[in-house]
Amino acid sequence: MPSLLSIIELGGYPNLMPLYQRLGFDVEVVNSQRKARSLLKKAMPDVIVAEYIFQSDFRDRTSNLETLMAILQLHPEVKVIVFYLPEQREKLALLESRFPIFAKVDFPVTLEKVESALNAALTAV
Repeated sequence: MPSLLSIIELGGYPNLMPLYQRLGFDVEVVNSQRKARSLLKKAMPDVIVAEYIFQSDFRDRTSNLETLMAILQLHPEVKVIVFYLPEQREKLALLESRFPIFAKVDFPVTLEKVESALNAALTAV
């Protein structure tokens, strides 16, 4: 059974748990990057679904995902699917130039967009 880590920091989209379960994922849900990093020390999921949150107030990072993506550099097999606001597309592109992102889903996040990205991840696993 493929595993999925869902990191929900802000939300603002449909409950995706029924979709994850219907597609056959063993799902773990956390509400912070810190909790996600803690889980990654124990087990590496096949897929991570996370929100991109641009943060200009950090001195050494531009978003909530830099540290997570740096950890995942050692695990290129993990497929990362990112939800992002269209107005942050350029900032996300800067992150993507440094770290591989498997799929991007823009807001408004819909079940159809997420299912398409997850099906692609499942065929790539």
